[in-house]
Amino acid sequence: MPTADQPAPDLARLSGLSTSGVSDALDKLGIRGQALGIAPLDRAFRLAGRAWTLRYGPVGEDRGTVGDYVDDLGPGDVVVLDNQGRLDATVWGDLLTTTAHRRGVAGTVIDGVCRDVDRSVGLGYPVFARGNWMRTGKDRVRVEATQVPVSVGGVRIEPGDLLLGDGDGLVAVPAARIEEVLRAAEEIERAEEAIRRAVEGGASLRDARREHRYHDLQHQGAS
Repeated sequence: MPTADQPAPDLARLSGLSTSGVSDALDKLGIRGQALGIAPLDRAFRLAGRAWTLRYGPVGEDRGTVGDYVDDLGPGDVVVLDNQGRLDATVWGDLLTTTAHRRGVAGTVIDGVCRDVDRSVGLGYPVFARGNWMRTGKDRVRVEATQVPVSVGGVRIEPGDLLLGDGDGLVAVPAARIEEVLRAAEEIERAEEAIRRAVEGGASLRDARREHRYHDLQHQGAS
């Protein structure tokens, strides 16, 4: 059984890819998985893991709660917080970062904002969000549901879906389609590396692209 030091084979393969390659594979397969507007707090951040989801909503008569769910997470989990894209109230900060890092959580994704960026960067704990701001979400948002389908950057993410993040952003892969996405992305990245080597060896980009069928790589239905 995979451990924190030995991730599941699909996660190991996914972590070896780029979001660009996976994005092209998603296009090829007609899957919408590119999370618009979600970016790493530090461009050096990378994450790969399975989605553990939580949906927030505005408070009502009660004072709301931001939740202590992080105590139940561990290696391979990516916390996915749907705060409906709100930029005026955070749902992630110093204490959550510290706890998640200690527990080996793979990273955090927020459709919204976080705070205490220095802690995340200092620990090397990956956070992908719409930005950062210091205003707390306490008494402004409440946990509505956990482990349910959520929306992040216009992409539907379900518990257990696979996520990959790097300096170019975040992509989500439906768990049921991970193998075909991995195969397509690996093919695309092999072809692009071959084109790169050919150009570095003196070939024209036009000839290298033609030889490796570059323009067919992400077309739906191309084989």
